[in-house]
Amino acid sequence: MSDLKRILFLCTGNSCRSQMAEGFLRHLFGDRFEALSAGAKPAGYVHPRAVTVMAECGVDISKQVSKSINDFLPPKGTPPDVVIGVCSTADENCPVFPANVERWQWPFDDPFHAAGSDEEQMAEFRRVRDEIRDRIEMRFRH
Repeated sequence: MSDLKRILFLCTGNSCRSQMAEGFLRHLFGDRFEALSAGAKPAGYVHPRAVTVMAECGVDISKQVSKSINDFLPPKGTPPDVVIGVCSTADENCPVFPANVERWQWPFDDPFHAAGSDEEQMAEFRRVRDEIRDRIEMRFRH
């Protein structure tokens, strides 16, 4: 069992935002935190565009899998130390965690719903990716 503080990023589908956040936290601060992610209603896959835009930053999330928040609740799993909701929908659908689990809200736009050309959709994934990286660096740098 690790002594690292367990940080779980939660969104609805666990295919884009929470996966990118998990990848960044592991890549940037994996020596200090155990990075996790889950979804209230998991999509069952990591979005290919999320994998692509993260690879552009040197972060490989291609082996990450879409998981259910129930995997981190008793009796099946061990609750994290902190749950960071990256969208408002997941917070509404989120089960109750034990009292000692900290809850933070960091809402980001969902790039899954990006419209337009392929390049316009990729631009939206990159914009959200950069916002997530900036927030993680700001919060966990110290």
